[in-house]
Amino acid sequence: MEYRNLGNTGLKVSEISLGSWLTYGNSTEKETAIQIIHRAYDLGINFFDTADVYAIGRAEEVVGEAIKKFRRESYVLATKVFWPVGDGPNDRGLSRKHITEQAHDSLKRLGVDYVDIYYCHRYDPSTPVYETLRAIDDLIRQGKILYAGVSEWSAAQIQEALHVADKFLLDRIVVNQPLYNMFDRKIEAEIMPLSAANGIGQVVFSPLAQGILSGKYKNAASLPAGSRATDPKANTFIGQYLNDEVLGKVMQLNKVAASMGISMAQLALAWVLRQPNVSSAIIGASRPEQVEENVKASGVKLSEDVLQTIEGILQA
Repeated sequence: MEYRNLGNTGLKVSEISLGSWLTYGNSTEKETAIQIIHRAYDLGINFFDTADVYAIGRAEEVVGEAIKKFRRESYVLATKVFWPVGDGPNDRGLSRKHITEQAHDSLKRLGVDYVDIYYCHRYDPSTPVYETLRAIDDLIRQGKILYAGVSEWSAAQIQEALHVADKFLLDRIVVNQPLYNMFDRKIEAEIMPLSAANGIGQVVFSPLAQGILSGKYKNAASLPAGSRATDPKANTFIGQYLNDEVLGKVMQLNKVAASMGISMAQLALAWVLRQPNVSSAIIGASRPEQVEENVKASGVKLSEDVLQTIEGILQA
């Protein structure tokens, strides 16, 4: 496993990180989830990602149980706040009240004294950015959070947060968690240049496009039994990729991977990691073998010829 700095901080994170969205506390049994996390750790993954809203706290509980055997200084732990976790009017958003309460609840569920990264899971138009950043800054001062991050914020929203932080001498955002893969590249135009100029690293989710870039999907009419595409909850997300145009390109990309002696998933992850502004790519896994395959993407370098071939397939 190779490691990269998180933005311009001194924090080192594994190029491949492990997430718990749609898996732990949900579709993956607890004992299996713990085995996967332990295997990931053994393979050099030191970066684990979760959120308060994943299975409404259960994912944090599973992650917390799995990591309690690890030395706290040996791993990097991230969680998030924003989405509703209850029915009350203050059970959501980025108000000082909700951030403070959810940070403490997350620490309890995870069984730790602090989290390394705390993400604002989306932008909250109903709360002043100053209020949000001040609350985060206070938690950093208290030692309950080490680094501030955002997820799926626009370039303008990130710029606003940087301006407010500088104006009021608050801790700056150092990491952004966006969607990024071969079929969703919107962050390349504005977010990556802005982030690079301001020392913000990208920790990207869905680098395999919800599993489409794993190579196991051949056509939309014949889906593997038990796959994410057949799960009604997950199909909401993977469904956008289940068409002949996308799957046809995946078949061509699979040939490129085969010519290099690597898997389709490893090619897709290496393609994401070609970007110097990407600090880590988050994978999901429902079996230890998936982690074992995906970690092999760390350190894979794609030649300019290969990158041009990939670009030609994607742009066709």
